[in-house]
Amino acid sequence: MSPKRVVHRAAAFGLIAAFSLTACGSSDSSDSNPLTGSSSAAGDGKTLVVGSANFPENQLLAEIYAEALEAKGLKVTRKFDIGAREVYYDQIVKGGISVFPEYNGALLAVAVDKTSTATGTEEINAELKKKLPSSVEILDSAEAQDKDSVTVTAETAAKYHLKTLADLKPVASKLTLGAGSEFKTRQQGWIGLEKIYGVEFGKFQPLDAGAQSTLLKLLKDGKAQAANIYTTDPAIVEDKLVVLDDPKNLFSSQNVTPLVYKSAVNDTAKTALNAVSAKLTTADLQDMMKKLVNDKEDASTVAKEWLTKAGLAS
Repeated sequence: MSPKRVVHRAAAFGLIAAFSLTACGSSDSSDSNPLTGSSSAAGDGKTLVVGSANFPENQLLAEIYAEALEAKGLKVTRKFDIGAREVYYDQIVKGGISVFPEYNGALLAVAVDKTSTATGTEEINAELKKKLPSSVEILDSAEAQDKDSVTVTAETAAKYHLKTLADLKPVASKLTLGAGSEFKTRQQGWIGLEKIYGVEFGKFQPLDAGAQSTLLKLLKDGKAQAANIYTTDPAIVEDKLVVLDDPKNLFSSQNVTPLVYKSAVNDTAKTALNAVSAKLTTADLQDMMKKLVNDKEDASTVAKEWLTKAGLAS
């Protein structure tokens, strides 16, 4: 999600407390400071620390990873709801986190190489493999993607004749864009909109990265005329929102991809995580988000159901 990760990335945000821990928290009191990499749990090969960002989809993916690893007999500690990539990335690099569900395009553009122009999955992954710090690596990418977008209501699209991001150029000065605060400083965000499309919004309304439900409310109430909504959000279909096309590929491929701390992850763990990637599709992700958001199902239940259906847990 910008950087995918713009994404990476409705009411599900009220569910965070139901399945995540407090920021940088842990279900295992034996862990030490995740910023130092000193936790024995992350590096001794016995316990894998699975982390997540501070939005429900990423926490759901982290739960899928955790349960897939546990199904192989591996011990897991969960550190969910850590924050945006600018917060959690260094924790992975330093070994405080062993496994993290990333979005490859956003990882490259936001954390690894802000000058990268790679947009396709293979090109992005090739660059990541060359440029990531030596302590970490990516495993296989899933077909599943959740991209950042600039989304408007059907009424706004009709009023200003908006179909693509380029169509915003003559009218953006009249509009307010709502997004996570980090969107303002990202190439796959405010900066890229100006540079690639010449789009300069009149106002930026920053919110916490996890506040997609608030963004949707601002959008529907007309307090923001455009918003950075993640493309797997079920509200797009339910509320007939319009995701503006991105013909110049401002928002790169955002395949769900495990990012791991090398010394903490053995072959059994890698095989389990790659098996998840081999099965996970965008349609799966959309379906699970619908269950999470609309049906108010618990993330652990949704994760278990998918893993069982995919033949990755019993």
